[in-house]
Amino acid sequence: MNKMTIRDVDLKGKRVVMRVDFNVPIKEGVIKDDTRIRGALPTIQYVLEQGASLVLMSHLGRPSGKGYEADYSLKPVAEYLGKMLGKTVAFAPDCAQAGDAAAALQPGEVLMLENTRFYKEEQGKVKKTDDMTDEESTAKKAALKEKQTELARIFASYGDVFCNDAFGSAHRAHASTAVICKFMDVNVAGFLLEKEIEYLGNAVENPVRPFVAILGGAKVSDKLAVVRNLLTKVDTLIIGGGMAYTFLKAQGHEVGGSLCENDQLEYAAEMLKQAAERGVKFLLPVDNIAADKFDAEANTRIVGADIPAGWMGLDIGPETAKLYADAINGAKTVVWNGPMGCFEMPKFAEGTMAVCRAVSGIKAAGGISIIGGGDSVAAVNKSGLAAEMSHISTGGGASLEYLEGKELPGVAALSDR
Repeated sequence: MNKMTIRDVDLKGKRVVMRVDFNVPIKEGVIKDDTRIRGALPTIQYVLEQGASLVLMSHLGRPSGKGYEADYSLKPVAEYLGKMLGKTVAFAPDCAQAGDAAAALQPGEVLMLENTRFYKEEQGKVKKTDDMTDEESTAKKAALKEKQTELARIFASYGDVFCNDAFGSAHRAHASTAVICKFMDVNVAGFLLEKEIEYLGNAVENPVRPFVAILGGAKVSDKLAVVRNLLTKVDTLIIGGGMAYTFLKAQGHEVGGSLCENDQLEYAAEMLKQAAERGVKFLLPVDNIAADKFDAEANTRIVGADIPAGWMGLDIGPETAKLYADAINGAKTVVWNGPMGCFEMPKFAEGTMAVCRAVSGIKAAGGISIIGGGDSVAAVNKSGLAAEMSHISTGGGASLEYLEGKELPGVAALSDR
């Protein structure tokens, strides 16, 4: 990685402003999954051990941007982190009014700011309404960008060094992720961000071959650019989930009532053609678990690549699971984004679990396995095989954009080595 990391800076006596991804599920004040908090701990502990103080900022959920909303407060996260660190984590109830609290920090002390998205300036987005002219929209955007710049300047005033350890938000050009870098002399990556970029970057740009990518999930349209980019990189592309039925229909198969994006058939056909021209193996389901309705208690049957009228494909079938596992087993680099079916329902989970089992053997065989995307991560956690994977990405949208070949604003803005 050609960006500076937290190791490259003398931190003694400094104040570090760190963007973390503490967007964790909270219900009635109780944190239901602390994976993202644990992911940031190595960088947090390193900063404190080096004799620095720390200001943490994050978003949580999708508040309106019109001020405080109790359901989206980071206060429970600050308390939870304090228990993990074994010290008090101070809390600033307004992220844009925390200058005095930040200035008072002593080495080894931690301050967490309230949700940055309580200010609409954080994201700097204007939604154009039907009654808004183009000129009004442009003017509103310009005004909000100015306010976003000012918010970023305030965040920058809280410290001497900026550290981004929030890969899950690195694809956003927000005040706390990218714009802040304009006002700091030193902008570095934390350990988590560094690890994400190294794994994903090396996998996509310098893969040990054979390189197999597995894409699943509901829609082709969500992964248009990913398919296009990966076809220039991989040896084998495996497709599952709802998006497979658009490709199958493009091949001339019947898909019954399965999810299918008819407006993407031309694109699907073009991708199949490109794969053939490049010599990329493009694997699609040869059999499917079909259901008579979208329901956990639906009647099911195994069908071939064609799905009869009145039925819908909700998982890959056993022959496909074997075909996919065989393709995965010979790989040295595997990137997986998206489940093979509706794995949340037990009747339609086996295809995804079969892929999990196959991918879990890659690391032990000396290869690299990278899991990216919320549903894939949930499936791996559900399978109990998370420890067998080389790397599980914390950023769904960010990992997807990285696989598309896009530059991530939160990474691009960091200081070069």
